[in-house]
Amino acid sequence: MALIVNGERIEDSAIKQEVERLRPDYEQVFKDQSKEEREAQLLDWSRENVLERVLIDQEARKNAPEISEQEVESAFAELKGRYEDIQQLYRDFHTTDEREVKEQIKLLMRVERRLEEVCKNLPEPSEAEIRQYYEENQEQFTYGEQARVAHIVRYVNWQSGEEVAYEAIKQAKEELDRGVPFEVVVDKYTDCADSGGDLGIVMRGQMVEEFEDVVFSLAAGQVSDIFRTRFGYHIAKVYDRKPPTVAKLEEVRAEILEALRERMQEQAINDFIDGLKSKARIEEVSEAGG
Repeated sequence: MALIVNGERIEDSAIKQEVERLRPDYEQVFKDQSKEEREAQLLDWSRENVLERVLIDQEARKNAPEISEQEVESAFAELKGRYEDIQQLYRDFHTTDEREVKEQIKLLMRVERRLEEVCKNLPEPSEAEIRQYYEENQEQFTYGEQARVAHIVRYVNWQSGEEVAYEAIKQAKEELDRGVPFEVVVDKYTDCADSGGDLGIVMRGQMVEEFEDVVFSLAAGQVSDIFRTRFGYHIAKVYDRKPPTVAKLEEVRAEILEALRERMQEQAINDFIDGLKSKARIEEVSEAGG
């Protein structure tokens, strides 16, 4: 079925094109649904997406600020610069006509400005809203377990084979066992001598698993035995350990403000589109109908 929205016809092919655009992500997310359920939901969402785009485009043509030809030309030139294959740009805009691409760019810019107008007078999030968001999203502001670490490493690669690397790290361990300070042994044996092998503060999840398994089993001040990772042989020293911690509100206030502003803008745009829908004349007609 085709749609007629405020007198503008939307062919069924446009909805089918939206179905195929959404399908890869949709089928992955809703793979537990039956095929029939997925297809029905996908068709419904695609129809709504196309309908909403048409309504916003109509509103932009009617009420958005005008865009100068100079602005369009500048935007077109910038867009072209992003494409190695200029023909791909035309394929993305479903046309071979440069004028049509520029018309579409102009409309997209007018849509953007109309939506900016919708959002421009939104209030700032209140202190109560900021605190509520902080309390309800503690996991978002939790830093993982941390350790300040230095290591001695001997890489295993084409320049240094397994036996050579192991022999060098073994000598380093023997010196450590004799009481030579770690910081002295690092400079003498490591393949990564910058900052005395100091990796700084590392958070669980940042390093390769084999390295973390050792580091986060050590107490502050403890030196590991020799261990192997995909890179080579290591000896690690942990200088300090910190358990998982929740950031203080003031440390993440800017992040929360941005999230709340985006939420308010999204709600304002959704309400605006719902208003356009409520006033729109929408008819379903057969493909052969008019």
